[in-house]
Amino acid sequence: MAHTAPAHFDPSGEARVVTAAPARERWSWALFDFANTIFSMNVASLYFGVWLVSDLRASNTMYALSSATASVLVMLSLPALGAMSDARRRRKKWVVGFALMSAVACMAIGILGYTTLPMVGQEVIGPDSVVAGWRPGFGELKWILAAFVLANFAYQAALPFYNAMLPELVPASEQGRMSGIGVALGYVGSITGVLMVMPFFTGGFPMLGPLNDGVLEVLRMIPFTDRGGRASTFVPTGVLFLAFSIPLILFCRDHDPAPGNTPVKWREAFAQVRQTLSDAKKHPGVVRFLLTTFLYQDAVGTIIGFMAVYAVRAIGFAEGSETTLFIVLTVPAIFGSYIYGRLSDRWGPKRALSTTLLTWVVVLLFMIAAPSKATFWIVGFFIGLNYGGVNVVERPLLLSLVPDAMAGRYFSLMVLSARAAAIAGPIIWSLIVDNTEGPLGTALAYRLAVGFIVLMFLGSWWLLKGVPDKRPGTPVAA
Repeated sequence: MAHTAPAHFDPSGEARVVTAAPARERWSWALFDFANTIFSMNVASLYFGVWLVSDLRASNTMYALSSATASVLVMLSLPALGAMSDARRRRKKWVVGFALMSAVACMAIGILGYTTLPMVGQEVIGPDSVVAGWRPGFGELKWILAAFVLANFAYQAALPFYNAMLPELVPASEQGRMSGIGVALGYVGSITGVLMVMPFFTGGFPMLGPLNDGVLEVLRMIPFTDRGGRASTFVPTGVLFLAFSIPLILFCRDHDPAPGNTPVKWREAFAQVRQTLSDAKKHPGVVRFLLTTFLYQDAVGTIIGFMAVYAVRAIGFAEGSETTLFIVLTVPAIFGSYIYGRLSDRWGPKRALSTTLLTWVVVLLFMIAAPSKATFWIVGFFIGLNYGGVNVVERPLLLSLVPDAMAGRYFSLMVLSARAAAIAGPIIWSLIVDNTEGPLGTALAYRLAVGFIVLMFLGSWWLLKGVPDKRPGTPVAA
């Protein structure tokens, strides 16, 4: 008989896990963080945007709109999907379905890049290899953009259902640690994904020397990767995302599913979203916490998204160093995620989140003042160490405010808040830089933009002060 984590019912009638699920299942769940960050690092952060804008010479607007479209789709659909999931308490199938969709769409980006672009036998590696004078419009890139939107949407859509599986795996007192392990594995996945896909980008491992001939023979066994360059990174990234999702597919399950015939009011799904927003007022601190997440996710997403640009334009780093920069900043994030998970369990998630928000303020103030590359690397180390804090702590904090049975819909609202922030943050940053760079100069304009991010972190810290300080596992009224 399959193992079920024993549970008891608290006075509210809600089932609570009192014994952790088997280690195989817990680690399989955490490994999905490893899998999905391979996609987010390689596609969303490193390769797709540069390939589209720099290599293919498409417009920045086209890339920005495709990213925004994915976020808008998430905003429109996720709260309703969360309500549907909670009706039957079956989260795994949503995680698996969206992960498969994202991995396949990621591979489709590379396949379409190879088969639909008019390269006339030339390689899609960089500007020098693109057909002279050719600049693609939406007509030439529409299917590639559609694949990117679908991959990005599905990657984001899987996360609230994945998060909602957490309270069924470990007791409330261990949720911070379990969340921290998942996030730490996610950063390991970021580095691993970059290193494993790098030879498809560069055509081999530079450190291997003569052994590269054998490596290249192995790489050519994977289709749509033989040209090298950024176009060759998407198929292996999708394969890796899928491969490392297999443990969750095989070993994780829903521990407390509702009967299969439990009705789901499909037509009322969006009405359920409005109801969830209304119900949030019944749980003290939830609305305020969602506003808090909007501000700090906006701030974190913007500063990380523009980190490489800031390093090049404001500090003077050589262009093309963004991959090394992200790898170096990710290493301390692995340890920081585990540390914040332990702090969440020991101090409570609210105090741990308050600590990471104030740490962001201090670190970014030093970043503004950093006059040299050497100082920036030191600041970058502490940014990496602190980066995973919000992702680790926000899951157990939200679980301390709402009943577990409603976790899916509230995680969906939290992701909705983050997606709205993903649209707003870069626009605000760009407006500040574009309107002040002329009169103030490049370095000062970028520092002013970072200063605005500091104000956003301070605002989120102030909002958090009004959120109840509860430990996960405290009975919550349904």
